[in-house]
Amino acid sequence: MRTPKRSPVAAWLVALGLAGALLPGPAPVLAQQEAGKEEQGRERPEAAAELDDIDQLLEGEEEILAGEGFSYDPAGRRDPFKSLLAASETVELRGPRPEGIPGLLIDEIVITGTFRTDAGYVAQVQSAESQKSFLLKQGDQLYDGDVVRISGNEIVFKQIVQDPTALKPFREVVKTLNPEGG
Repeated sequence: MRTPKRSPVAAWLVALGLAGALLPGPAPVLAQQEAGKEEQGRERPEAAAELDDIDQLLEGEEEILAGEGFSYDPAGRRDPFKSLLAASETVELRGPRPEGIPGLLIDEIVITGTFRTDAGYVAQVQSAESQKSFLLKQGDQLYDGDVVRISGNEIVFKQIVQDPTALKPFREVVKTLNPEGG
């Protein structure tokens, strides 16, 4: 005997009927929703504490976004939150250089002599641009730095560095009276 072939639509209808018979009806779902509404009406102490914590976090985020909650103190270091590509806020060494010692560049100075005085050492230097000589003492300000120390045969300068990637905004330059090889 031959079994009749069923159409695919009939197979789907049978499967849906079985699934509908096995699944619970809408009553348990409605009971769960009602229980949830009752629990919402009652305040749980844990939920209230969690809401207070969330409110405090949100207030803290608002302060940070307003710029009130955080400040950075670089303490002489480069600020890591500022772009290296942005223009620096340091004073640029531009414009006309003044006459005399305040207009001297450290790289252009040649030491011609040092003298010992009662107040300490004094150095005689000459600028590469002019034939004038100048007398420098400790603490003198030059165009791109200042004199830190003068000894019997050398001068130590603190030169301002215009490099935003440098760790320090200055570097120490030592010039000697009789440079080797020169």
